[in-house]
Amino acid sequence: MRITNYKLRFILFLLVASSSLNACLQSSDCFRKDVFCAGLVTDTLGIEDHGVNQDAWLGLQASKTNKNVDQIAYIESVDTRDYEKNIAYFAEHGYDAIITIGVGLQDETRAAADHYKDSIFIGINQPQKETRPNLIPVTFAEDQMGFVAGVLAARVSQTRIVGAVCENSEIDSIWRTCEGFRAGVKFANNNVKPIVVYRDNGDREKLFLDEGWGRAAAQDVIRRGADVIFAAGGVTAQGALRAAVESQVRAIGAERDQAAALDESDAWVITSVYGDAQFEIQNVLQNLRGGNLGAQNPTQFKFLALSPKFPEELTPELNDLLIKLRSGEIKTNVRATKP
Repeated sequence: MRITNYKLRFILFLLVASSSLNACLQSSDCFRKDVFCAGLVTDTLGIEDHGVNQDAWLGLQASKTNKNVDQIAYIESVDTRDYEKNIAYFAEHGYDAIITIGVGLQDETRAAADHYKDSIFIGINQPQKETRPNLIPVTFAEDQMGFVAGVLAARVSQTRIVGAVCENSEIDSIWRTCEGFRAGVKFANNNVKPIVVYRDNGDREKLFLDEGWGRAAAQDVIRRGADVIFAAGGVTAQGALRAAVESQVRAIGAERDQAAALDESDAWVITSVYGDAQFEIQNVLQNLRGGNLGAQNPTQFKFLALSPKFPEELTPELNDLLIKLRSGEIKTNVRATKP
């Protein structure tokens, strides 16, 4: 019998979920006050996403090694409809901290925090307009990440035209990322033209999933002279990056290690910039174990300079830029929301 990728992933999900379920049913340790348990609920990209899900799990493993957590587990979400029940599973089995990944779980995480008062919820990449005593939103400096990508794009461009292909601009994190890119280009070289394209008129059902639009938008920007493409916005962005690779145009990814995610062996994806969830998870859990429940204000993010087509001479400049952005010596001047 032929097993499709979707069916195989679903089978793997059941194996993971059932093993976690058996472990918890065999032991009630998570309900003990002296045992600190933390569970991770991924978005639909799964635990091996080369990005925030994978980083968060590494952070949990490190936290256990450092004895800030006693028991850890994760559940991969196969479908968006799984989010609520996956979060509830950990809460109903006595987990002290429940980590959820991505803006797609924002509403479910907030609702769970209201319903399960005894658990602490940590929402990665989930800005919350309403506070909760047991909800810690962890967000990253998207404008700074985009800014770094913009500086790099301007530095490597030969045509003096660079492009950014981005999901809907009404999504604040996308807006900050891509306007940060625009600001970074201008900061690096005012003679380089940034073309920033948003998927503002697209099908809402394809939010973060419109690979075809991303590909077409990148192809159009490349035809207009861009020789570097930056992209942000899930699968939509991956469509743009694939178009850049096919056209042998340098590409810069966001949200995860896009070269690894795309299996891009020709190294046209020269780097990716995304939040350092591993660092932040360890920081938050250490604080929680020490009894410090407070809002986080992280600025840690990664910039991967792994591609052979990445100019090594730019590494010192970009590392210095990261330091100055984090200290506030350099500001992006990007608003928090679209005006």
